[in-house]
Amino acid sequence: MPTSYVDAVRAAGGAAVILPPGESEPARLLGGLDGLVLSGGGDVAPERYAGRAHDKIYGVSEERDGFEIALARAALARSGFPFLCICRGMQVLNVAMGGTLHAHLPDLGDSTVEHRLPERLHTHHSARVAPSSRLAELLGATEVTVCSWHHQAIDRLASDLRAVAWAQDGIIEAVEHESQPVCVAVQWHPEMQLEDAAQQRLMRGFVGLANRT
Repeated sequence: MPTSYVDAVRAAGGAAVILPPGESEPARLLGGLDGLVLSGGGDVAPERYAGRAHDKIYGVSEERDGFEIALARAALARSGFPFLCICRGMQVLNVAMGGTLHAHLPDLGDSTVEHRLPERLHTHHSARVAPSSRLAELLGATEVTVCSWHHQAIDRLASDLRAVAWAQDGIIEAVEHESQPVCVAVQWHPEMQLEDAAQQRLMRGFVGLANRT
């Protein structure tokens, strides 16, 4: 895990605890925590969402997939438990709830938006945030510039999630849970934008919610 996630939680006033895969009962780990961040990383195995193999899929860890899907479901089962999903984390949340993913965004055709640069490098683009969303409240903004580093994205949205932010090409950039107001997921990397006031507010807001649990 990049240290940027730990740095972002600490900068927002929290204490970071890293949960490595391998626990036989992931749900029990949440008992000692005030909130959960699912971080970015490699691709989710397509078998997890009835997808097809693709030669651009990389970094798959079956152990991590199973662990994080179990953590996501356990977090959602705890009413009022603050839960922030980042990049891969948003995809894991959608898959855990029955949604599907686009395996490789370039397969959708030409786009005016680059979601990552060649050779798997990050880039930046704008995103529009629904004004009535919890995310807009946390960001303090409805138009943001985001650090983007992904080649997959939500295809079919899980039934209990709602999209609350979009790139200019229509790709879903953030979701919220319909009945869990403290569950927010973003496709971008706020931990890589700590110089940006809106992303700072997002991280501080999440840690603030965790501090109140």
